[in-house]
Amino acid sequence: MQKTVKSAIRFNGIGLHTGKPVRMVIEPASAGYGIWFKRTDVMEGDQMIPARWDVVEQSPLCTKIKNSDGVTVSTIEHIMAALAGCGVHNALISLDGPEVPIMDGSSAAFVKTILVRGLAEQAAPIRAIKVLKPVRADRDDAWAEIHPHDNLEIDFQIEFADESIGTQHRSLNMANGTFVRELCDCRTFCLQADVDTMQANGLALGGVPGENAVVFDGAHVQSGKGLRRRDEPVRHKMLDALGDLYTAGLPILGRYVGHRSGHAMTNKLLRALMSDPDAFCIVECSAETAARLPGVGATMSEMPAVA
Repeated sequence: MQKTVKSAIRFNGIGLHTGKPVRMVIEPASAGYGIWFKRTDVMEGDQMIPARWDVVEQSPLCTKIKNSDGVTVSTIEHIMAALAGCGVHNALISLDGPEVPIMDGSSAAFVKTILVRGLAEQAAPIRAIKVLKPVRADRDDAWAEIHPHDNLEIDFQIEFADESIGTQHRSLNMANGTFVRELCDCRTFCLQADVDTMQANGLALGGVPGENAVVFDGAHVQSGKGLRRRDEPVRHKMLDALGDLYTAGLPILGRYVGHRSGHAMTNKLLRALMSDPDAFCIVECSAETAARLPGVGATMSEMPAVA
């Protein structure tokens, strides 16, 4: 059965790039509604934007969606990952600003509150996108692929010259509570040189090393109390990938493989997948298949202690 949040859930925070306060509310939605964002501060034009791959505006820093009136919401990947990882199929997310609050740079605060409040079952079967053949997207030395698989699996590798990151690789079957246990607490990260460039261009104004982002500079790491996991960077990339994949509009049954991939590459992959009618089909999940989806059976006992 599809699920939505039991009641409205409120969050207060700041935008990572704008540095401005933002209030966000996740509200219940009817079966088949999907995930939509609403800009309550927009007085003229369409306030509504679907969390969907075909309205994603290319951005190397985050996932930004934009409607036909030019209204945007940025940095949706962490809340989208939380919804996917908790098994939320339908929700309306209202914001009074252009960016989802960054919180601590991970999905932990969203996940924790969703699990505490609980979900409501809806009298509608879960539909999913079943990958039928391999699809690839690439650019220079970065690429992403999606392959047929019985449930969602994410395999990711990153490579950085900075010795504090280096080469990291991890592969996870995302069934049940894997996201909650293994990924939800992993924070966004960047290089000090990139922070300097972004802030010089009026971005990352809300970024605070150690509070809502991990900053790497050669062998030095600015992360407050230290890394939450030895391979926190690649795990955060997997968190991002789960959130970006959820803009497909339905859960995906397939194996995602990313090599130095990012938001734009995952969206490019979704566009390639959706443009090929022979590459996927939409299926109604059996009880057995639904039981292997991310979030099914996840509980607060699986939340990492740091969260």
